[in-house]
Amino acid sequence: MDLRERLADETKVAMRARDAERLSTLRLMAAAIKDREIAHRGEAGVDSALTDADLSALLAKMIKQRQESARAYEEGGRLELAAKEQAEVALIQEFLPRQLDPAEVDAAIEAAIAATGATGLRDMGAAMNELRARHAGQMDFGKAGAALKARLMQQGAG
Repeated sequence: MDLRERLADETKVAMRARDAERLSTLRLMAAAIKDREIAHRGEAGVDSALTDADLSALLAKMIKQRQESARAYEEGGRLELAAKEQAEVALIQEFLPRQLDPAEVDAAIEAAIAATGATGLRDMGAAMNELRARHAGQMDFGKAGAALKARLMQQGAG
């Protein structure tokens, strides 16, 4: 079952259960996906559809936005709003692939370096593209990029 079908099914379940908070977040997700599809149509032509990797990237972006909002609410003493944002994060994460643990991220970085033949920082872009292609939605690419850079700097120096 693809992501759109799963989202539609979960929305129906939430409606039947009269779970207003869950339904609200599911509808936000559906609206964001619809907006992205409309924008994509304008960019790439009528026939090109979004892939699950594109949708995973969109959901990961939504999670990052909510985490930043929760942090801002906590700093401002608005704990009830921070809790709502964290609940939305948890729900959105249900639709993403399983996140890789740190050891798996390290192994993925090594595999990307091997696949691209990266030997130094100048090859970082190719290695990051390889990581994104193979592990979309499965890791924080900000952290993975920093780890990749450190590994390539170590490799280039050694």
